[in-house]
Amino acid sequence: MIGNKYLKNLYNYPDLDTSLNQLLELLLSKDPAFLESLSVPLDIAALDKSERHYLTIIFAIIDHQLQLLQIPVPNWIRDRAFCFDEPYFHSRHLSDFDKVKLQYTVPGPFRARQVYLDPDGLKRV
Repeated sequence: MIGNKYLKNLYNYPDLDTSLNQLLELLLSKDPAFLESLSVPLDIAALDKSERHYLTIIFAIIDHQLQLLQIPVPNWIRDRAFCFDEPYFHSRHLSDFDKVKLQYTVPGPFRARQVYLDPDGLKRV
């Protein structure tokens, strides 16, 4: 169970794209309550498989955005538990060439977790 109320609400959205848009809105607005909530570590042992999968994706985005905003990234967000064993690509229509291209162009926080999202595609709609 996700203990952080913001992350839990994001996880409970019916679709991933809506959840990611809301996450970006929280990050880009520099919501002080949300940023403060990230300083409190989650109990990793209490998470189920789908929660861990979801958090792995959003923690890569949070890590990347906090670095862009020059806000310190809490160390617990970079825990090895939030890394995929195999590469994860968030796109429904990626060719093999596009996957290889993403692996070379994606910023460090994503690569470290083996999460490959096109950073140019991470824009609030």
